[in-house]
Amino acid sequence: MLITRASEYAILSLVVLAKAKDPLDSETLSRELFISKSFLAKILQSLAKANILKSYKGAKGGFSLNREPENINMLDVMTSIEGKAPAVFECSPSMHDCPSNKAQICTIWPFLHKLQGKIDLFLAELSLADILED
Repeated sequence: MLITRASEYAILSLVVLAKAKDPLDSETLSRELFISKSFLAKILQSLAKANILKSYKGAKGGFSLNREPENINMLDVMTSIEGKAPAVFECSPSMHDCPSNKAQICTIWPFLHKLQGKIDLFLAELSLADILED
């Protein structure tokens, strides 16, 4: 699946954080976005680990963007959340690594591979700033 619930919540969180003047904690974000606090906390930690968010500890701790919105692309966001690049199909990116060993007779792999490339490029070029403009 291309966009999972975790990726959706990550993007929603980034939008809220981009508009916030101060860092926000996971509890505040959870309430504002109607997302489970424990699930959201894992998402925010993944984004911080990928240096997309900055994490602040303590009583007034929370999260803020670690980069300007134009320097946060959706491919990086989704890859940090999913642990791999988002895929349109459950097929290997290489015909040589086909899990079903049927790559040589698969007539749609070239099309799917080309589609995946276009989607990867689109996500790499789509920044948080672009989403904030819409």
